[in-house]
Amino acid sequence: MNTRIMVILSLFVGIGAVLHAVVPPILFGVKPDMLLSMMFLGIILFPKPKYVALLAIVTGVISALTTSAPGGQIANLIDKPITAFVFLALFLLVKNRVNINLTAPALTAIGTMVSGAVFLSVALFIVNLMNGGFIALFLTVVLPAAALNTIIMLVVHPIVQSIMKRSQPITVT
Repeated sequence: MNTRIMVILSLFVGIGAVLHAVVPPILFGVKPDMLLSMMFLGIILFPKPKYVALLAIVTGVISALTTSAPGGQIANLIDKPITAFVFLALFLLVKNRVNINLTAPALTAIGTMVSGAVFLSVALFIVNLMNGGFIALFLTVVLPAAALNTIIMLVVHPIVQSIMKRSQPITVT
């Protein structure tokens, strides 16, 4: 694995961890997952399965450590790898067909909704609240998180894309 890429991905995870830690809970201890937008950004920049797998596992662990949702630790560990590979598959399907500046925010919204659905399904199953809680939490937590992550991606992706185009790897001769 490329050290430069690993450093960039770790910076995204660190930024996402800070965002995830400072966002207050909305309902029943469940808070929007801002770590997702950084995971999606890492997948967009480096869409290789080995990087996606590592990014998903690290993101899941960091998210599990900072969650305040009941049953959220196990749910995060299950949710992030599933979401990461669904996002990767969708990204690879549309990568060369649609402008990346349109693709990134749209896929971020879809990815956040997939993540929220998996997370809520697992967490509500663990806590044994499956009857009726899913729809309320999806509407009040996941959809606002999807909107917020989409806005973050709209702002951050063009900036990161510009930086990545300008930066050249340092080579020693």
